[in-house]
Amino acid sequence: MPREAIFGPDVEPPEMPPENKVELTLDEERALRPQRMFEMVGQRDVYDRIEIAIQAARKRKEPLGHILFDGPPGLGKTTFAMCIPRELGVPFQIGNGATLRAPKDLVPYLTNAEEGSVLFIDEIHRMQKAVEEFLYPAMEDFRIDLTLGEGVNARTLNIHLKPFTLIGATTRTGLISAPLRDRFQMREHLDFYTNEELSEIIHRNSDKLNVEITNEASHEIASRSRGTPRLANNRLRWVRDYTDAREDGRITLDIAKKALEMAGVDIVGLDAQDRKYLDTILRVFQGGPVGVEAVAHTMNVAADTLIDEVEPFLLRSELLVRTPRGRIITVNGIRHMGGDPRNCLNAGQNFIF
Repeated sequence: MPREAIFGPDVEPPEMPPENKVELTLDEERALRPQRMFEMVGQRDVYDRIEIAIQAARKRKEPLGHILFDGPPGLGKTTFAMCIPRELGVPFQIGNGATLRAPKDLVPYLTNAEEGSVLFIDEIHRMQKAVEEFLYPAMEDFRIDLTLGEGVNARTLNIHLKPFTLIGATTRTGLISAPLRDRFQMREHLDFYTNEELSEIIHRNSDKLNVEITNEASHEIASRSRGTPRLANNRLRWVRDYTDAREDGRITLDIAKKALEMAGVDIVGLDAQDRKYLDTILRVFQGGPVGVEAVAHTMNVAADTLIDEVEPFLLRSELLVRTPRGRIITVNGIRHMGGDPRNCLNAGQNFIF
């Protein structure tokens, strides 16, 4: 993600290097992502806690405490991080953990931070260890220590920072060291959305896209979106394109089904690669158990692709299980693929039908 700064309404942006400056555009205003907290749907427990923290910070006229958001991709971590400074009316900077390879990469963000401003670091688990340790005094004491020179001529320069709020987002909390995690006053986990919540998101975003959609169609798209708003928005965009190209521009249940079937998305949200994965285990390995490497070689794809992209939803949907002996398709998975569990001898040893 490129470095940029996004500022709340009626707030003068601080002086920053040219590469950190960005202007709000019409495209951003038309984005499907909520711009303010009240526009957000779902994650109500997280929303309520963040709202209380914002109100308390306003009342005390103090910076908001540091916040760490974690959870699977596409659930709203960045959305929360971008809405919070708008609610506070403070400047906002964005960084990415992958680009922070040395402490010097972090210095411009910290020294440019205004009083009470927000610094958002996405994929914070990808920061180098040296950058993490450099961040500790900045988070606790609002200061950084720079070493100038080398050898006997070296000296340490202490720079005091203006109090700011650090918001981190990660999909892999386990990769963040305990000392860094403990320095966040609030840690919020985002979970998957219900179909009703996704349906409401789809309805709202269809208005932003200037397309009419029926309640049945929005529920159908929601049920095939894996509980993830990002996927729901992607599905909605595709259905809108299909409707504009092949139909009269109004999304009905029948049109939504045709569009999603054309995209290879089935009734539970599996795409073509998901079904090919299940079909390979079912057809070639009689339902499992089988190692992921064997399946990857059979499908001619990388094992990491299956582990990171395909398996998470299959496991969550109870269509697949991982065992010490390998992957096994569940009874639900066999039936979803149109098979008979009694014909899968290996899988049949692991389940009661």
